[in-house]
Amino acid sequence: MSASPLKILIVDDTPANIELLDTLLKVEGFDTVTAENGEDARTLAVEARPDLILLDVVMPGESGFETCAKLKSDPDTVDIPIIFLSALDDVKSKVNGFKAGGVDYVSKPVHGEEVLARVRVHLRIRESNRLLAREHQSRLEEFRNAQQSILVKPEDCPEANFSVCYLPLEGASGDFYDVVEIDHDVHGYFVADISGHGVSAAFLTSAIKALLRQYSGPLFSPEDTMRGVDRVMRQMLGEEQYLTACFALLNRRTRKLSVVSAGHPPMVIVRASGKVELVEMKSDPLGIFSSLVLQRQDLRLGPGDRFYLYSDGLIELKPGGSRKLGLAALSEACLAKHAEPLGSAPNQILDMVRKKHESAEAQDDLLLLAVEFKG
Repeated sequence: MSASPLKILIVDDTPANIELLDTLLKVEGFDTVTAENGEDARTLAVEARPDLILLDVVMPGESGFETCAKLKSDPDTVDIPIIFLSALDDVKSKVNGFKAGGVDYVSKPVHGEEVLARVRVHLRIRESNRLLAREHQSRLEEFRNAQQSILVKPEDCPEANFSVCYLPLEGASGDFYDVVEIDHDVHGYFVADISGHGVSAAFLTSAIKALLRQYSGPLFSPEDTMRGVDRVMRQMLGEEQYLTACFALLNRRTRKLSVVSAGHPPMVIVRASGKVELVEMKSDPLGIFSSLVLQRQDLRLGPGDRFYLYSDGLIELKPGGSRKLGLAALSEACLAKHAEPLGSAPNQILDMVRKKHESAEAQDDLLLLAVEFKG
């Protein structure tokens, strides 16, 4: 832990409550700052940079939930853990607290030992996350110096039931895909396109893979996965570099497909019935904005349904061509080749799209990942 005292911001509109918590924490060696309303608390959070915030819910002006939401939308305070302290101990209030971004919820009247225990737990978690981030950044510096070919093959993970067509424009590529096994019936499918192509972009692919594996699993939602990749990549990308990405989490037990996009072209779904669907979302690319906007869609798959993730080179085969027309051509090809074996479908789709555009030579890296739900 840090050699200097850890700082706690106490926010409560009742002076007696502030005095109680202030004394409790100072006796244990913590530094404290206090505020009696949400607006002052947000100002102090930016100025004092506390390591943790203890936040009342019912206060004059904005509620603690509103204060928390605003703190989480501010890049300067988004990473500060917030513990709610409130007399509202019903389930709905607690859920609202977690939805607003709180990490814990303690019912009033508070017990000193409980507050201290929870404060220490979340400070340890935050410190562990900081150490992990520093370790990742150190590793990513090494990844910049060498390109590694670490693409998973369909035979490496047969339970994921996918196939891929991957054609770098040069010997190295800024396009990247990965398939992550969460458990036997749950897999994550990830496709990214780093701005530019060639060696300079390809250096980052192994870094993205490491981050994807770190931030995938039962503890992370698809949004958490994307934000974890974004948080570190913002420190690593060069000027004017960014990456678009799409992450799809498929749970075969529940038939649920959760899709999160980060400025990436729409996913194409071809139903067994022959219907084509585009999963379109407005969202930010990764590696640019400190306050990242992501969107998520949850869908249900049936036996025989397929979905396709790809890089934008596949819908921009014709120089100066319309992306809308390119997407229409790709969708048409995916539908036309739906009856083909999954293993050969991506290459056949690419051939059909090339003929449609009368383009034999690609202008960018080409990547098409196909996944089938067997049921």
